[in-house]
Amino acid sequence: MKIYKFITATVTVITLSVSFQSCSVEPEYYSQSVPELFFDTQQKVYQREGRAFTHWAWCMADAQAHSNFIRLQEFTTDEMLVPSRYNDWYDGGAYLRGYNHDFTPTTPGVYDAWRAFSMGVAQAWSAKDDIDQYVDFNKLGFPEGSRDAVLMQLQTLSAFFYWFGLDMFGGVPLYTSTQGEIQPRATDVETFNFIDKLLTEAIPKLPKKTTLGAQETGSINQAAAAMLQARLYFNAQSYIKKDMYSECAAICQDIIDGKYGTYKLDADWTNIFGFNNDRSSEIIWSVPSQYAVSERSVGPNSNHYGMGEYWDNGTIGSRNNGYCLVPSLDKNGKSYLTGSANAREGQTYRLGSPFAKFNDQDVRKQLAAYEGNGKFRGMFYFGKMVNPVNGKVCHGGNRQFKPTDTLLIVDQIARIIPMPGSEADHGKEGARWGEENSGVRLAKFSPTPWASNQTLRGNPDIPVFRIAEAYYMLAECKLRANDKAGAAKLINDVRKRYFTSADPDPVTAANLDEWRMLDEWMIEFIGEGRRRTDLVRWNKYTTQSWWDHPADGESKAFQNRFPIPEQAMASNQLIEQNPGY
Repeated sequence: MKIYKFITATVTVITLSVSFQSCSVEPEYYSQSVPELFFDTQQKVYQREGRAFTHWAWCMADAQAHSNFIRLQEFTTDEMLVPSRYNDWYDGGAYLRGYNHDFTPTTPGVYDAWRAFSMGVAQAWSAKDDIDQYVDFNKLGFPEGSRDAVLMQLQTLSAFFYWFGLDMFGGVPLYTSTQGEIQPRATDVETFNFIDKLLTEAIPKLPKKTTLGAQETGSINQAAAAMLQARLYFNAQSYIKKDMYSECAAICQDIIDGKYGTYKLDADWTNIFGFNNDRSSEIIWSVPSQYAVSERSVGPNSNHYGMGEYWDNGTIGSRNNGYCLVPSLDKNGKSYLTGSANAREGQTYRLGSPFAKFNDQDVRKQLAAYEGNGKFRGMFYFGKMVNPVNGKVCHGGNRQFKPTDTLLIVDQIARIIPMPGSEADHGKEGARWGEENSGVRLAKFSPTPWASNQTLRGNPDIPVFRIAEAYYMLAECKLRANDKAGAAKLINDVRKRYFTSADPDPVTAANLDEWRMLDEWMIEFIGEGRRRTDLVRWNKYTTQSWWDHPADGESKAFQNRFPIPEQAMASNQLIEQNPGY
């Protein structure tokens, strides 16, 4: 059983009774709770702290790839998309506009992202204000150091939300409390320095993990705050046009060396995303999830309608057949990948083709299936959908495949299957022309158990920071410093767990360049909500083409940031729009 320190805050309700005496009506208060009286137990302190963390969990892991943060980080890149499948998922072109970088102040999802970060800041500072002002930690019997631990976790959480805002929008209004006047946007540099200061103050006051594999509960420790500061420095060039790769490298090395707590790479990748991953040695910070308590990303919208039979578990919801990987093959089965022996005639791409970039000997590149006893295999749904463990079948959804047909998922997005009435569109390929079986599906998060093991459902936590990220950030820093051999070793230290024998395509000083580095980021962290940031850092997000996405061009570099949504500007008239929109 998992232990959850962060519990949704109790909403204080004032109950009143009205008694009528003569002609006067006066309220009689039978019970009330004000901050001075509310904090009478340790549990209530954690409840108040926890409200900010429940918002964070919603931002990071609500339906996983459809969460407010992940959607814009993935579905606008060469990794993942939501294609239109005839009339399914067209939604007025909302998903296609995001994939095509057709961003405006009214683009669906952009306001959700602004609201996610700004509400998170408000929740964190509000909780910190209340606890700082009204809680006597000594009187409530807290252990020594608890006050700093609680307050600095909330301060770090606020820094995380501010980083979220900086990454997506640039400079944002800065607050250290919920009190005071409405502020205009700070500059990028001011926002960057503000986040850096919050983290520098918080890190030494946060608790440190001292036992390898000790349970993660969603709380913030020193390593999580250090990872956030490393991310800040790692992307400083794109945030504030300042090279801080050496500063990032120093923090990453300290994280790997255990300065901020005890972690190590997990030898088995399924431990990182499996049913007991709250005790993975690799996870530094994760969103808690537990069956029948707070299940995160159970039944993501990528799953086909007929997956209940394949899983031997029909209770998983959200089988809406939505998002998938950007395809590797054209309508004729030729590769979109530059340099492939099976390359199509005409345009090929250095970016994209994520499924093809996983080596065929990689243990993740097999059909995802539950094996029993808490074990599972594979990270994708592709090909003929027959469960390799129990022989169960995913049947069609009465679109291009009949309910009696076994579904065949292809690494293509095109009109391939003839459909009466749609002859004019037959043979078209692109994000607008998907079919029921188009696109490989990612099954990385929350593996699905059989119904007989139902209590495992929803148990995998959702990783936010893993020590593997410190390895990859340090590797890229070394690459940029021309230490390609040192960079290759760090990446190979992670890659080796994915092969039962020797890695058939290790990273070397000879083959490591910016393209291979971006491929390695994609392969290791696909679906984890960082792809857009990586492309921006390498100046590829607006300058490069990938499948069905022409380069925006140098004149569209402003699209490395999203527009400020009109709702945000309407609620705070001091906020100015990003240039270019």
